Amino acid sequence: MPTLSLPSAFDLTLVRTSLACLIASWLSFAVATADDETLKFNQDIRPILSENCFHCHGPDEDARAAELQLDHYEGATEWAIVPGNADESEVISRIHSDDPDLVMPPPESERALTDQQKKQLKQWVNEGARYEKHWSFNPINPVTVPRLTPDDTADWQPENAIDGFVMQRLQRAGFSMAPRADSATLVRRITFDLTGLPPTPEQVQRFLADKRPDAVERLIDRLLSHPAFGQRMAADWLDVARYSDTYGYQVDRDRFVWPYRDWVVRAFNKNLPYDQFLTQQLAGDLLPDAQREQILATTFNRLHPQKVEGGSVPEEFRVEYVSDRAQTVGTAFLGLTFECCRCHTHKYDPITQTEYYQLASFFANIDEAGLYSYFTSSVPTPTMTLPNATQETQLQERRQAVRAAEAASQGLLDEQPDFADLESDLITKIVDAAQQPLGDADLKTAKPAVQWARPIETTPFEGGLGANKSVAGVVGKAVQLTGDDAVNLKTGNFRREQPFSISLWIKTPDAKERAVILHRSRAWTDAASRGYQLLMEDGKLSWSLIHFWPGNALRIKTTEPIPVNQWLHVVVSNDGSSRAAGLSLWINGSRAETTVVRDHLTKNITGGGGNQIALGQRFRDRGFTGGCIDEVAVFDQQLTALEIDRLARQHSNDHWTATPPASWNAAQQQLVAQHAHHRCQAEVTAQRAELATRRRSLFQLQDGLQEIMVMREMPGVRTTHRLDRGAYDSPAEAVTPGTPKSVMAFDQQPDRLGLARWMLDPKNPLTSRVAANRLWQMCFGEGLVRTPEDFGSQGKPPTHPELLDWLAADLMQHDWDIKRCVKQIMMSATYQQSSTHPDSKVAQSDPENLLLAKYPAHRLPAEMLRDQVLAVSGLLVSDFEGAPVKPYELEASFKPSKADQGQGLYRRSLYTYWKRTGPAPAMMTLDASKRDVCRVKRERTSSPLQAFVMMNGPQYVEASRGLAIQLLARTNDTDQVLRDAFRTLIGRAPSDDEQAIIDRLYQQQQAYFAEHSDRATAYLQVGRLRSNLDLPAAQIAATSVVVGVLMNHDECMIQR
Repeated sequence: MPTLSLPSAFDLTLVRTSLACLIASWLSFAVATADDETLKFNQDIRPILSENCFHCHGPDEDARAAELQLDHYEGATEWAIVPGNADESEVISRIHSDDPDLVMPPPESERALTDQQKKQLKQWVNEGARYEKHWSFNPINPVTVPRLTPDDTADWQPENAIDGFVMQRLQRAGFSMAPRADSATLVRRITFDLTGLPPTPEQVQRFLADKRPDAVERLIDRLLSHPAFGQRMAADWLDVARYSDTYGYQVDRDRFVWPYRDWVVRAFNKNLPYDQFLTQQLAGDLLPDAQREQILATTFNRLHPQKVEGGSVPEEFRVEYVSDRAQTVGTAFLGLTFECCRCHTHKYDPITQTEYYQLASFFANIDEAGLYSYFTSSVPTPTMTLPNATQETQLQERRQAVRAAEAASQGLLDEQPDFADLESDLITKIVDAAQQPLGDADLKTAKPAVQWARPIETTPFEGGLGANKSVAGVVGKAVQLTGDDAVNLKTGNFRREQPFSISLWIKTPDAKERAVILHRSRAWTDAASRGYQLLMEDGKLSWSLIHFWPGNALRIKTTEPIPVNQWLHVVVSNDGSSRAAGLSLWINGSRAETTVVRDHLTKNITGGGGNQIALGQRFRDRGFTGGCIDEVAVFDQQLTALEIDRLARQHSNDHWTATPPASWNAAQQQLVAQHAHHRCQAEVTAQRAELATRRRSLFQLQDGLQEIMVMREMPGVRTTHRLDRGAYDSPAEAVTPGTPKSVMAFDQQPDRLGLARWMLDPKNPLTSRVAANRLWQMCFGEGLVRTPEDFGSQGKPPTHPELLDWLAADLMQHDWDIKRCVKQIMMSATYQQSSTHPDSKVAQSDPENLLLAKYPAHRLPAEMLRDQVLAVSGLLVSDFEGAPVKPYELEASFKPSKADQGQGLYRRSLYTYWKRTGPAPAMMTLDASKRDVCRVKRERTSSPLQAFVMMNGPQYVEASRGLAIQLLARTNDTDQVLRDAFRTLIGRAPSDDEQAIIDRLYQQQQAYFAEHSDRATAYLQVGRLRSNLDLPAAQIAATSVVVGVLMNHDECMIQR
C-alpha cells in the first residue's frame, strides 16, 4: 500500500485529523498516525478488517472460522481482543506472528497487513477497541452548515451551503477552490448535464452576452424546464432499471416495454418527486385507486432478462426473476449488494440470508411464469393493456353493450317455465330425440324433430391410433394412450367468446400427479399453454381456457379425486363469457363440485398453432400414460344439462322411458323444462346470438390492444422459502416479508407498498443518501460515495460525509424535489469551478480530486457523444416517445439489426433499440451499459476502438458531412467554415495555432480527394445523407474530414 507524501508546509495537526482519517480510508492511502491520536473505527479500522478479516470472521455464520466474529464488539471481545490491552489480545499476537500456521490473515488467503495497518490495529485495541455502527446505517442527523467569512475563502464566496462543506475541507488541507470556469465552458457544462445535448452557438453567445447576476440561474431554470431534461435523466435511469427491448438469453426475442421508458421521461419532466418516483415503480399497482400511469411504472420490476430456451425449468427461472428484483431494488434504492446473500449470509455487511429472502418475498407474490412463450406472442403475466383514447372510448361502449346483453339473456333465463306448462307434444319430441343414437350417420345431416345439440366431430377409435392401443371401450373400441403419442382430431379451434363443449369417456389407471387428457394448444411452457385443456392434477380433473398461464387464464378444478380403473363420462363446457363461472365440468351426467383456480382471461385463446384437439399427449408435458379414452364428441355449443345427461346415459338403460312424464321426479322435470326453454324458445336463441356477437366485438378490440408487463398481487399469498445455497429446488424454512434489521426495523404492511414506505421513512438511513449521491454523480461524474452500488463495508466511504447527509436531509425536507436538488448543486461554486487548478500541489496531494478543489473533467457518456454529433449536424430528430429505432449497425456485430430508413436513423440515443445479447456495438465501445443487470455507474475506459468508432462509424461520418454541408451552404470561405466548425463543436473560437492546424489538415485532405476522386465519392456515400451543394466533391469531403477530426477533439468529447 503506497504512502502519501505530504508537503512540509502543511500543518501536521490538520493533516492528521483530516487527511490521515479521510484519505487513508477514502483514498486507500496509508498515512502515518501519531500514537496519541484517537483512531475512529469506521474511518481507520473497519476498512482494514473488512478487507482482510470479515471473509472468515464476519457476519456469515457458515463461513465463520474459529468461532470468532470481528464485525461487532461482543464477538470480538469474547476471547480474541482484550480492550485496552493489545499485548494480551490474541488478534494482535496473530497478526504479528511469523509462524505460517498461526499468522493472520493466513498465507493461503493471499492477504497481508501492512506495518502501518498492524500499528493502527494495536493502537485501536489499546484505546479500548471501540466499535461504531457502519456509517451508512447511522441515522441522518441534523448537520450544521459551516459558515465561512469572506476572508476565509480563497478566490470566491460560497454560493450556497454545499460550498461551506467543500471549502471547509479545502481550507483544512491548505487548499482553495479553482477559479470559476469561463462562461463558454460553463454554458456547455450545464447544457450537457441538464439536456444531454450541446448548446448551439447562438445559445452560447446569448449566455456570454447576459451580464445579469442571475444569468447562470436563468440558464439552469430554462434547461430544467426543457423537455430534453427528461430524456437526459432517463438515459441514466434506464441503466438502473436494466431496460432492454428484448428478453435476453439465447433466443432474445423482442418485447414491448418502451411505454415504461416514456413514462420515465415524463416523470422527470414533470418533476415527479423522488418518493413518488420510487413508490410508483415499486408498488404503483397497490396505491389507492391506482391510475394507469402509476401501474405502468411497475414495469420497472419486470425488466429483468427472461427465459424461453428448451429444457429450462420454469420454477428455477421464476426464482431468478424474484431474486433479480430484490437485488435491483437493493442496488438502486438502498445502495447495498444483496447478491451474495442469496446463497449465504453477507460476509461483510450485517445482512443475513434469511433477510435476503424476506426482501425477495415482496416481489414473489405475482402470478407469473418462469418462461415466456416461444410459439405465441403472449406477454408474460401479469400485464396491463394500453388503449389509446379512441380505443378507451370503444372499450367503454362495448363493455356496456355486453353488460346489457348479458342482463337481457339472464332475464330470459329467469323466465324459464315450469314443467307443467310445457306442451305434451314438445315433451314427447324431446324424449324421442334423446333416444336417437349420437353417432348415427344419418342424423348428422337430418333435421331433428326438436332442437338438439349435434356434434361437429365424433371419434370412434376404430383404427389409425399409431403407437397407442385399441382396447375394449364403453361401446366398441377405445384407445389406450402411451402418453407420448397424441390422437389428433380435426376440429376444436374455438375462440374464447364461442360456447363449446367436449364429451368423452375416460379411465385412468392411477391418480396421476399431472397428465394431459386433451388440449387444443401448441405446447405447454413453450406456448404458455395458450388454448384450452383438460388435465388430471393430483388425481383431480382441471378444465382451463388460457391465453398465458398462469396470469391470463380461467381454470376450475374438481374438489375430489376421480375414481381409478373405472369408466367415467366427462363433459367440459365453456359459455363464452371469459369468466371462470362460465366453465363447467360434468362427471357421469352430474355437474362436479369445483373450485376456481384462476379467473382472469382478457385475451384470445387461439393463435400460435395447434388448432385441433389432441388427446393424451402434449409437447414437453406429461401425457395420459396408460389412460383410456372413448366416444369423444365435440360440440360448438354449450350443452344443456339434459343433453349432458343423455350423453352420459346413451349406452345404458334409458330412464326417460321407464316411466311416463307425469311420473318423473322433480330433477327430471327440471332438466326437460330447462332444455325446452334453452333450445326451443326463439327469443332465447336470438338473444344468445346477440350476446355472442357483442362479446366477439369486445374481445376482438381487447385482443388488438397493446399489452405490457406490470406488477399485480395474486389473490392469495405465495409462500417464500429461504433456499439452501440459493438453489430453487432446495427450500428451507418459510419466511415472511421483511427487511434487513441493521438498516431499520420494518413496521409497515407486508407488501411492496409497505416496502416503499419503509424505504422512504425519514429514519431510513440509506434511501435519501443513495438518491442524493446519484444526483451528485450526475453533475460531477463521480458521487460523493465513489461506489454508488455499495454503501456497505466494501464500498468507499463518502468524501464529504456531512455534505452527503445535508443533501439527503435537504432532499427529504423539500418534498424529494429532484429538480430543486439538481439546481442547488449546479448553483454551487463547487460545481462552477474550472476543471484546472493553478496550484500544482493540489493534483500531487489529491490526484483523484476527492477534496473537490476543481471540477472533475470526464468524457461524455456514449449517448451524449452520439447525440451531440447528430445535433450539431442538423440531423437530430427530436421526437418524443414511441417504439425503439434502429440506427446504423456494424455488419460484423454479434447480432446485427437491420437499420431503419429515414428518421429512425437520427433519433436520440435514448430511443435506440436495445438488444440484450447484442446491444448496439458502437454504444458499447463507448462504455454504454449492457443493461443485463442494474447498473448505477458506468465504467470509463480508453481504447483505440473508441477513436475508431468516432472517426469511422457511419453515424459519425455522416454527421460530420451534415455539419460540413450546413457550413458550406452559408459561405464558401474556407477559413470561415473551419472557424465556424470549431466554434460549433468546441464552444469557443480557435486559437491561432489551432486555426493553423485545421487549415493545414484541410489543405492536405482537399489535395488528397482532388487526386483520388473515387475516394471522395465513396466517402460521401457513407450513410444516407446526400449533398445538394454545387461544390466539388473534394471540397465537401475535405471539410467533412476536418469536422470529423474536431468531433474527436478533447474539448468536444470531454466535459470540462
